[in-house]
Amino acid sequence: MRIDYHTHHERCGHAVGKLEEYVQQGIRKGLSQLGLSDHMPLLHVKPEEYYPEMAMPMEELPRYVEEVLQLREKYRGQIDIRLGLEGDYIEGYEEQISAIIEAYPWDYVIGSVHFLGTWDITDYRQTAGWEGKNRLEVYERYYDAVVKAAKSGFYDYIGHIDVIKRFGYIPEEDVTHLEDAALETVSAAGMAIELNASGLRMPCAEMFPGPRMLQKARELGIPVTIGSDCHQPERLEQYLPEAREALRNAGFTELLTLQRRKRVMIPF
Repeated sequence: MRIDYHTHHERCGHAVGKLEEYVQQGIRKGLSQLGLSDHMPLLHVKPEEYYPEMAMPMEELPRYVEEVLQLREKYRGQIDIRLGLEGDYIEGYEEQISAIIEAYPWDYVIGSVHFLGTWDITDYRQTAGWEGKNRLEVYERYYDAVVKAAKSGFYDYIGHIDVIKRFGYIPEEDVTHLEDAALETVSAAGMAIELNASGLRMPCAEMFPGPRMLQKARELGIPVTIGSDCHQPERLEQYLPEAREALRNAGFTELLTLQRRKRVMIPF
């Protein structure tokens, strides 16, 4: 069974392609399951006062859900569509996040940390935010947010758990203790993680998480799913063969899938 659980489309503003184009591409590629998982609307900054094209407008959220459900029915028997959401964890906005998650029939919700305050550490336009900062302190802030996301109970799995390395800003100090504390919290919370293959096309040139963290997740018994994090239909399933091989090398024999937020482990 081949799956891709992390995809984005034009509604989020920084991806291209309609939802149906991703579905049709998934069929062409022979995927068994396709997770459509666009970004949650911004909650903690005013879109008109921030960087453009960051996330779908709030008024588009119900339209997104409706369209995914329509596509699920239209292509039933050809591909299994799962309704997902990449839900930012923003400390102090837990009530608003919970309201969005509870309002719709998600198959799964990805818990991702993109923001430290109003700084999106995953946005190439905001890499100047690293200037003059102590990198270790940034990593500490980031992993503290990941730990809080895992403890929140909102999410099914943590997305790109070590995405803080995306642009190659690495502290001189060892951060193994921060990475392991995050994984241990995920394990204690009964959560999962994803192996996000998009890091292979980023400056870090490594999947999220990297091999050491992936092996640690295996040792902790943390379930793993996979996603391309594609923002163009042609990148659907990009690097996922490499991701499956990395999972095999780490000792995994099953992938996590989700339906109405219930786990189904599948062999691969």
